[in-house]
Amino acid sequence: TEDHPLKPLTDYSRFKALCEEILLRYQSPAFTPAIIRPATVCGYSPRMRMDLSVNILTNLAVNNRRITVFGGSQKRPNIHIDDVAELYVKLLEYPDAKVAGEIFNAAYQNHTVSQLAEMVRAVVERECPEKAPIQVHTSPSNDLRSYHVSSKKIAQKLGYVPRRTIEDAIRDLCRAFRAG
Repeated sequence: TEDHPLKPLTDYSRFKALCEEILLRYQSPAFTPAIIRPATVCGYSPRMRMDLSVNILTNLAVNNRRITVFGGSQKRPNIHIDDVAELYVKLLEYPDAKVAGEIFNAAYQNHTVSQLAEMVRAVVERECPEKAPIQVHTSPSNDLRSYHVSSKKIAQKLGYVPRRTIEDAIRDLCRAFRAG
């Protein structure tokens, strides 16, 4: 939840946490910060991040016909890129009193990396049958970071619930790969 203490493990997460503190410190009638903590973003965008779990697994499936999973038991929350974009626009429309100084998690589905790999395999084999069969290979990993994110607060306070699934993101990526 948003109340869970932050324990940054990387410079990236450490600086994100510091930014939250700074933004909230400057809250005033003239400045309305609302903190969004998005889950791992997935799906097609013109400026792709191919290092994120669903995106990289889909890339491997489509282009190598083989998915490599490191570990697999780690949980990864995800949210579709189009849902995140819509959320940012909606935040500009909410009354200041409803969002000022608030921290919201924005996630949709929490799955293990192995579950994500199986979803990718199934969707890619349906969307790109010429790529089947797609193999899923699991190897050990010493990166056991695992995240399970609750988005109850944003649903209760703002009525916001993402509409797109991980499968939607995988389908969008398959279409983009087919289109070149």
